[in-house]
Parts: sequence; structure tokens; C-alpha cells
Amino acid sequence: MEFSAQQIAELLDGEIEGDANAVVNRLAKIEEGEPGSLSFLANPQYAPYIYDTEASIVIVNKTFEAEKPVKTTLLRVEDAYACFAKLLDLYNQMRHNKTGIEKQAIVSESATIGENVYIAGTSYIGDNVTIGKNTKIYPGSYVGDNAIIGENCIINSGVKIYADCQIGNSVTLHSGVIVGGDGFGFAPNSENSYDKVAQIGNVIIEDHVEVGANTTIDRATLGSTIIRKGAKIDNLIQIAHNVEIGENTVIAAQTGVAGSTKIGKNCMIGGQVGIIGHLTIGDNVKIAAQSGIGSNIKDDEIVQGSPAFNLREYKKSYVYFRKLSKMADEIDELKKLIANK
Repeated sequence: MEFSAQQIAELLDGEIEGDANAVVNRLAKIEEGEPGSLSFLANPQYAPYIYDTEASIVIVNKTFEAEKPVKTTLLRVEDAYACFAKLLDLYNQMRHNKTGIEKQAIVSESATIGENVYIAGTSYIGDNVTIGKNTKIYPGSYVGDNAIIGENCIINSGVKIYADCQIGNSVTLHSGVIVGGDGFGFAPNSENSYDKVAQIGNVIIEDHVEVGANTTIDRATLGSTIIRKGAKIDNLIQIAHNVEIGENTVIAAQTGVAGSTKIGKNCMIGGQVGIIGHLTIGDNVKIAAQSGIGSNIKDDEIVQGSPAFNLREYKKSYVYFRKLSKMADEIDELKKLIANK
């Protein structure tokens, strides 16, 4: 679709400086702008690009002052970054503006499908599934029996939602996400082997959650594994059975959370963090990347290391750690001096 500078200005309440009839049909970074593209300038570091960019329209702050002539059409707004983000969101909505059930999709007759839902070919929708209005399900996705998916969700290609799991409103699951696979539950038996413990719970994902590609969230043994409202979970993360992730907590890639651990709200967890099971991690906790968590953490703590401890103490300790080799040499020298007395 094409949009003119005039149309975009009306949408963003902006002021046009240049050709009001300039037309764009795609978005681009300012340094990669080409004819027909729309870009923005918010960071002064990128200001030099505005004089050479080929972008047809560039959104700038009203306070921007050009140091030499600009050949592109400028659209002046109060906050260039926020306005461009708004356009990105609108563009994303347009990309996902499909509706209807494609012929190759398999949808159970007992499923309840809301208005303006899109179900792509090669997707499977099981018995008694409920899918809310405006939700989009892309090719190769599987939704098991009795699962519930809310409104305005995006279920990308290859997602697997097992039976009885519940997905809230405005949830995005990226390709390869598995919701509700069995938790890792086994009991040793008398034959020096293991008996599987049936995992009969489910997973509940609340509203406005986003889960990155190839992340797995295991179903509970009993009860529910719960991802609370607004949580953001990166790619390649393992969430084990009966875990609870608090509201607005963010977790970076390759982190693993073992069974029955409870993580509070507004936490920030770096990449490659390992968290053992049955812990309680408080609210507003920050965990640095590659940390190993083996004990409970109180509210508002910042930790690092493996095993992790208070960030300030960690940094002080690390200063000495880097000097251990030199300190060992000094100790050896002192031993020789003492021995020679």
C-alpha cells in the first residue's frame, strides 16, 4: 500500500516541509533509505545521513535544525521515535490483516472460532478449541483439544499448543514455540530405571505476553505453569513445569528455569541464566547474564555470578579474582622468605 506525506502527517499530527504529495510504500533506516521509503531521525548521531538519504520522507523532531539543504520531504512531529514506532505498529497490523480459514486447514467441527480469525493451511485445530476474534494462526500450527486462545493473538508458523492450555488476549507466539509439552517428571524404580510421572496440568499464558522462537513452556504436573500478564520471553528459553513468571518480567535468550520456581513481577533476567527448581525470586530483581541461581532472592536485589550473589560484592570480588595469579606468586615469594630466615 502507498501513503502520501499528507496522509501520514494527518495520522501523526505532523507538519510537512517539502512535497506533500511524496509517496512511500515501505519503511527503512535513514542510512539505507531509497526512493519510495519512509524513515526517521531521532538520534543526533545519525543526523549526517539526512543530507544524503534517498528516502522520500523522513520524520524528524520539530526542534531539528538543518545545517544545509535537505532534498527529502521532512515531516516534523513532537517525538520522531514515538511516531515511527506508531507507524511500525500500524504496518505490523496491516501485515497480519488476513481473515478466513484456508482449505488445507483442519478445524474440528466442535471448535468455536471468533470473528475475523485467520487460520492458515496445514494448521490443525482440535476438538472443543476456542479461538477469540481477530486472532491469526499461521501455517503448520497445532492447537490441541480444549485449548483456549484469546482475542488479537498472533500464532506464528510451527507453533504447538497442547491440549487444555490457555492463551490470553493480545499474545504473540513466535515460530517453534511449544506450549504445554510434558514437564520433566520421572521417578526411579526398583529396576534402576525410571517411571514417567504423568503431567496432567496445563499452561496458562495471560494477556499481552510475547514468547520468542523455539522457546518451550512445559505443562504442570498438577495445576498450571503460569506466565503472568505482560511478560516478555526471548528465544530458546526453557520454562519447566509448575513455574510461575510474574507480570512484566523479561527474560533473555538461553535461560532455563527449573520446576516449581516462582519469579516475581518486573524482573529482568539476562541471557544464559540457570535457575534451579523450587526457588522464590522476588519482585524487581535483576539477574546478570550467565549467572547461576541456587537460592532464593529477595525483592529489589541485583545479582551476578555462578553461584550468584550481590552485584556490588561480585564486582569487588572480581577485582581480586583477576589478581589471583599475581597474589599467588607473591605468597610463594613470602613463603620462600620465611623459609630462609
